[in-house]
Amino acid sequence: MTDNGLFSISEFAKYSRTTRDTLLHYDKIGLLSPVIRGENNYRYYSGNQLTVINVIRAAQQLGMSLDEIRDLKNRRTPQLTNSILDEQVKKIDENIDYWVRARKLLRILQHMIASVEDADEDTITVKHLPAEAIILGELNDFSRERTFYDAFLSFYQDMIAKHPDLDLNYPVWAIYSEEKIRSGDFSHPDRFYFYNPEGYDKKPAGLYVIGYSRGGYGNTGDLYNRLLKFIDENKYEINGNIYEEYPLNEACVAEQDNYLIRIMISVR
Repeated sequence: MTDNGLFSISEFAKYSRTTRDTLLHYDKIGLLSPVIRGENNYRYYSGNQLTVINVIRAAQQLGMSLDEIRDLKNRRTPQLTNSILDEQVKKIDENIDYWVRARKLLRILQHMIASVEDADEDTITVKHLPAEAIILGELNDFSRERTFYDAFLSFYQDMIAKHPDLDLNYPVWAIYSEEKIRSGDFSHPDRFYFYNPEGYDKKPAGLYVIGYSRGGYGNTGDLYNRLLKFIDENKYEINGNIYEEYPLNEACVAEQDNYLIRIMISVR
């Protein structure tokens, strides 16, 4: 720093965490020029300009071009600056909302993977599970020869209509009734549901018979039969919904036949 409190271009670049070339470019386009030039044509900047360059960098990070920033600089008033800053704050808020939603989704995917770290496909277990937040769809309609995919599409359409702000990127799984699986109908779930940390419905806490197998979507018949046999032989009674999930799916497994299926049957 000089005796009169000015910074050389190299010092200013250091303290503003930018580069000398960037400062030369800003000067060339009339965005930020040194307060004075020495007799040797050296450029000198004031401490107050540190605030200016921080605003420039922040505006760039928000997507404003250098031309837009220069235009604001050349015709700035408190009212105009406040209006533009308000627009940028709204953009920040939108980005924050996006990243918060993305973080929740990634945490759910991590939770699903972690939940099956010790999964044993050859063993059926009985566990008490805590309640988990979900968003539950309406009863599926399979009348008039409607297919699984018709019901699946209707689930999304209903969610969009009833919850327009709902993030639809969470995993969607299926719920079956005892009647369905006892009859061997493993392709017409009674309902679909989202796992969602802010869900207003619950997969209830309770005792569940849990089994795993490998395979693509819908390859569940053998696992259901194994689970029903286990329940009957061990004198359990089905006591609620049957939840079918794919905790290891296309998000983390390359081969569809290697997806991990988990079925949880509420019992007593």
